[in-house]
Amino acid sequence: MDSNIARTTEQVKEQSARLEAVFSAVETVIVGQRGMLDRLMIGLLADGHVLIEGVPGLAKTTAVKTLAACLDTSFARIQFTPDLLPADLIGTQVFQPKTGEFTVRKGPIFNNIVLADEINRAPAKVQSALLEAMQERQVTIGNETSKLGEPFLVLATQNPIEQEGTYPLPEAQVDRFMLKLRVTYPTKREEKEILQRFGGAPLAVPTPVLNPAQILELRALVREIYLDEKIQDYILDLVFATREPRNYKLDLDRFITYGASPRASIYLSLAAKAQAFLKGRGYVTPQDVKSIARDVLRHRLVLSYEAEAEELTSDDLIGRILDTVEVP
Repeated sequence: MDSNIARTTEQVKEQSARLEAVFSAVETVIVGQRGMLDRLMIGLLADGHVLIEGVPGLAKTTAVKTLAACLDTSFARIQFTPDLLPADLIGTQVFQPKTGEFTVRKGPIFNNIVLADEINRAPAKVQSALLEAMQERQVTIGNETSKLGEPFLVLATQNPIEQEGTYPLPEAQVDRFMLKLRVTYPTKREEKEILQRFGGAPLAVPTPVLNPAQILELRALVREIYLDEKIQDYILDLVFATREPRNYKLDLDRFITYGASPRASIYLSLAAKAQAFLKGRGYVTPQDVKSIARDVLRHRLVLSYEAEAEELTSDDLIGRILDTVEVP
């Protein structure tokens, strides 16, 4: 087993140059926000959709568009609005008078990287159409079901402070996102660099660094990263602590109405492997799990009214769980 881990680690180190080239290209446009860029890369490597939440002006959309420009893949940006229709997303059937038949005109969802901008502004029917694409990797138009290409990644943004004209995302759809990121303001030094960069010469356009075949190769390598049984048990303990906190000496029952689903265990293990990949290792450590746990779990906890009354967030509760559950 040790020789297999060593071999995987060597392969990971060999491939890390590709990722550094992507980060370097993205950082020609984006200042700071390395945490967000790391998480976007984890989503790409672990084949998981990412939901990005933050106030306007924090470069959420710019970061996704820049990352897409660094990948030799097809890209589409969909601006979600209350009057958006499912056909605007997935496509529709068009009648051909000459043949008397209907043909399918595919929508923007048929791209490798899809930016769903302000996703919480779309109505329920659009969310339902997007849900099938995210989970089943297929789209149904009329009686015809079409598979989406690989890789397929939905990177969505939402604004947490403006609620007028928005539709809360269904729990079933939120659960389909591997990660939910919370983007914060840049530091004063970073913002000064932003000011200087955007006030000077036009920004450079990144050149593509990775193609779809290379992305799929990296994903296959991520899945080979070793996950010890003790780490698997640690992941399960973290997830079960959200459902049965008293079994882990945590007084959180009154704050959590519903804990994380089994999908959280799967995504936490895959995201931890991707995190290990970014660190240049062929094996997962407990720190890999802890560093990504909040992003995997925060949108999977349904909090009670009592938690809201005490102004507790899911991050607060996850922090207590991480501090209490024994680390292997």
